[in-house]
Amino acid sequence: MLGQGFVSAAAIAASVLFVLSLGGLSNQEKAKRAVWYGIVGMAVAVLFTAFGPGIGNYWLMIPMIAIGSVIGWKVAKSVAMTEMPQLVAALHSFVGLAAVFVAWNADLERRRVLAAQALDAGHQEFSAFAALVATKAPDELTFLQLEVVFAIFIGAVTFTGSVIAFGKLAGKVDGKPQKLPGGHLLNAGAAALCLLLAVLYLNGAGFWTLLLLAALSFFIGWHLIMGIGGADMPVVVSMLNSYSGWAAAAIGFTLSNDLLIVTGALVGSSGAILSYIMCKAMNRNFVSVILGGFGGTQGPAAEVEGEQVAIDAAGVASTLNNADSVVIVPGYGMAVAQAQNAVSELVRKLRSAGKEVRFAIHPVAGRLPGHMNVLLAEAKVPYDIVLEMDEINDDFPKTDVTIVIGSNDIVNPAAQDDPNSPIAGMPVLEVWKSSVVFVCKRGQGTGYSGIENPLFYKENTRMFYGDARESIDSLLSLID
Repeated sequence: MLGQGFVSAAAIAASVLFVLSLGGLSNQEKAKRAVWYGIVGMAVAVLFTAFGPGIGNYWLMIPMIAIGSVIGWKVAKSVAMTEMPQLVAALHSFVGLAAVFVAWNADLERRRVLAAQALDAGHQEFSAFAALVATKAPDELTFLQLEVVFAIFIGAVTFTGSVIAFGKLAGKVDGKPQKLPGGHLLNAGAAALCLLLAVLYLNGAGFWTLLLLAALSFFIGWHLIMGIGGADMPVVVSMLNSYSGWAAAAIGFTLSNDLLIVTGALVGSSGAILSYIMCKAMNRNFVSVILGGFGGTQGPAAEVEGEQVAIDAAGVASTLNNADSVVIVPGYGMAVAQAQNAVSELVRKLRSAGKEVRFAIHPVAGRLPGHMNVLLAEAKVPYDIVLEMDEINDDFPKTDVTIVIGSNDIVNPAAQDDPNSPIAGMPVLEVWKSSVVFVCKRGQGTGYSGIENPLFYKENTRMFYGDARESIDSLLSLID
């Protein structure tokens, strides 16, 4: 067993590694090394915590760590990049549920200590946590109770919210916004009841208050995320990431674990900052995101007139051969078809022919922040031709050909033209200003978010139907 000095030193080292990991993820070239910083930091944190003072029951803990490690390794090896958003949502739910269980157990231990003290039974058989509780003054125990309440509320909201986000991302739950009659009033009422239960608990009410608090919080998390449309899921995933961090931090205070506090605060603050950045990118109100108050329409959306005009591979290749500048806009459809390598080869051939080729990346392209950047980096697309929306949007009027691969909402002109659209006011890539737009799409459906796109009906747009990878592969032999 290690002394507290070793554990404290390990906590500082792990915290530094976590900070380095977060900092490195801001740069694609340093991201792989940053991930290793995080892996090593977590290994140090788990090892030194497990063998720290007051820790026992290794006969149970070591097998559970081994089982969890094997499951995590197998899941990570089997999950495709297209399923990464669902995996992230699922992992957030685990953190939330763990926070609820730990908080419940902390209160049971508190009650056990108080009962033993009332009977003057001592604390010889107390657990390490119970022994710590036995040393606390009454005001410190009140703070412990506050930490328990906060952990249960945030953890429960995170759990059910993440489960619904997983369902929507995986297509198992309808991506359209859905609310029960009463809408936000139900959420407000449930939150008010949670506050009442917290007051009763702090004034000596039984364990039942924490059970009801969790049940109401589970409902709030479920109803909040059910009310958010599929088009906004990237922001939701980021927001839930922040929630899971704050839940972990609350449990860190409860357990007097400095490393858990630091780690939770890093995750919570970075997730909140990312959510804010994404809200600005989507022209959403940050407070409304936190309250789950966006994603619904304000009225009937405008009718789309015209028809979608299809084109074959020969027609697309002919136009590309005559073009000087090409912009490619990737979306989740490219990830589903695993077309990134075919796209990379197309880019190589076009650049070899002397054409200017660049990528336009919307901040919420795909279903996870940075999703498209990771896929393109995996396919070895040069970093310097991958541009963000603000860097390239003004260049579309000077672009000969834009190829949209599996994107819908991020290239939808209704965001600018239709105030009743679910994505009204969201900044989008103005691809329709290009001379020609080719949309690589499986069929004529509205896609994951269920929002119709007038771009598909414009005169300068041609629909290149089919699986994205097969469609791009069919172009390769036709490019001069």
